[in-house]
Parts: sequence; C-alpha cells; structure tokens
Amino acid sequence: MSATPTVDLDDVQGLLAADQEGLLRAASMAGAQVRATAAAIDEGVLDALRAEEPPRTVIWVAGRGTAERAGAMLAAALGGSAAAPIVVGPDAPPWIGALDVLILAGDDPGDPALLSAAATAVRRGARVVVTAPFEGPLRDATAGRAVVLAPRLRVPDDFGLCHYLAAGLATLQMVDPGLRVDLAALADELDAEALRNSAGRELFTNPAKNLADRMSGRDVVLAGDTAATLALARHGAAMLLRVAHKPVAAVGLADALVALQNGMGAAAAQSIFHDEEIDGPLPQRIRTVVLTTNAERPVVVARVNGFDDVDVISAEDVPDPMAPLASGHPEQQLAMMAVRLDMTAVYLRLVRG
Repeated sequence: MSATPTVDLDDVQGLLAADQEGLLRAASMAGAQVRATAAAIDEGVLDALRAEEPPRTVIWVAGRGTAERAGAMLAAALGGSAAAPIVVGPDAPPWIGALDVLILAGDDPGDPALLSAAATAVRRGARVVVTAPFEGPLRDATAGRAVVLAPRLRVPDDFGLCHYLAAGLATLQMVDPGLRVDLAALADELDAEALRNSAGRELFTNPAKNLADRMSGRDVVLAGDTAATLALARHGAAMLLRVAHKPVAAVGLADALVALQNGMGAAAAQSIFHDEEIDGPLPQRIRTVVLTTNAERPVVVARVNGFDDVDVISAEDVPDPMAPLASGHPEQQLAMMAVRLDMTAVYLRLVRG
C-alpha cells in the first residue's frame, strides 16, 4: 500500500471515482442480504425444518473464507444459549445422523467439502440447509432433500458475511423454540450502519472513515477478548488484507496486552530528537483496535487503560453523538461491527486512488 494517500477521505467525488469495482455498494448491501433471508422465511422456505424437539447438534460446514468465519461467530455468540450445541468444521462429522441439522455454507457449489458433507448428511437422514449457490454438483448431491437459503442478491463473497449470519440465525430460530431473532430489525440496523459510513458523511461523523484514518500509515492489530469478538477480529483482518491489501494481525486481547506491556510500538514513539538521516527511519507506529460488545466494553476499557494508541470499538462507539443507535443482541452488534470493518477496508483501498 502506498504510504501517501492519493484521495482524501472527505473527497466524496474522488472516492466515488476511485470505486470502479463498486466496493462501497457491495459493502453497504448487508442489510439487503439479511432482508432477503427474512423474505425467504416469510415464504415458508424453512418450514420443513420444524420439529417438536430441538436437534441433537447443529453442524456448520464451510471449507474456508467468509462462510467459515460466519459460522465461528455464530457458534461463539450463541453456543452458550442455544438449545443444541453448534459445531463448526470443514466436513460432516462421522457421527452425523437423523437427529442433527447440517448447514452448508460457501460460495462454490462445486466445493468438494460441501459436496461430501451434503451426500453424507442426506444418506444419514439429517436435515440439511444450503446457504451456498444451489446449482450444479451441490444440487445433485442433496438429491432434492435440502432446504435452500441460497444468496438471492449478487454480492462478492468478500461481503457475504451477513448473508451467512442471517441464514444461520434463521435456521437456529426455526429449530430452537427458545431463540427469537428479528431479522427485519437486524436488516434495518445494518442499513443504518451503512448509511452512517456512506461516502457522503464527513470523517468526524463517519465511523468507518474515522477508523480508516486512524489505521492509515500504521501497523494494525485487531484484538478480541472473547471467542465471538476474536472471530470478528479475524474477519476484519481478512477483509483488510483481501480488500485493502493491508496486512493486519488478529489476536486475543491478552496477547495484545502482553505485547504492549513489553514495549510493542515504543520504538516508533521515541523522542523528538530522532534524526532520520542519522538514525534511519522509525518503524510505523502500531495501532491496536480492540473489538467488544456493549456489555463487555466497560471491562475492556479498564483493561487497556494507560496504554497509548489503543482504540476500543463497539457497535455504539460512533463519532457522531446524534446518530441513532439500537442496542441489539450480541450477534447483531457483531454484524454491525463487521459492516463497519468491511467499509473501513474499502475506504483504505479507495484512498490509494
């Protein structure tokens, strides 16, 4: 990445002109993807999953990428409260049977892992949900015995996280009578998050631009203090690498704190007497961004108190105090922060021109 941005973050026309791939539009379609899944529920697509008792296990199979990270986020956020354990893996486990629900997630209908899992689950009598494109080999492997929640909107898989989250939430709600998720409300929240981060909003009232500005010209560490926020950190790091071409570390907060206590980034903040011609260039300063939910934020803020160049980010942490925000469930907050990180990655890409 170029050290010097060629487009200013507040140059709306410059950003739009640089966005020749339609990245801003793709990143802002999270709400539309969730709303499409809500429409599928209203149409009765998931009715075949209903049963009197919850399943023995909900199994999320995704080989790689965005789909795998979505499964990890759902399992971490809901694993402790769902009626059935949520297992995330690259293939169907050997013990899968008629008491289980299998969710196949991915962007490739020819993925051998998805095909193998589908064939095994159908043969063993498990209930199968397909969130991947339902065509070709995957359609054949399920032999007409699957519930289909394939993407209804064409969005690059980089920006498909919220489709997978919505499909997982919809499935869990259908098989777990105690779980209630308002996908329409979630879609509205994600639309509002995308609007707050739109190109027309100035940097100081735009959470994604603000975060991109703080990351620009810095080495970045994304940290999470729980399994759910660590999964979100992994997603953010992947998006920053894939979209912005910016290498970023994703670690647990405990690891980040140990590094900070041992002087991580201190060399870049040395005295004003440093002379680059004599002493050589300083390394880039390191920005640590800690991702947290609203409930955990006070504890996290206390843990990082006293450290420089550390930002704590939650769904309600926005630079505009007048922006209307809804305090949703943890999985909803994770989705909102995922949209913010996606748009941050886009802005870092676009400022290169």
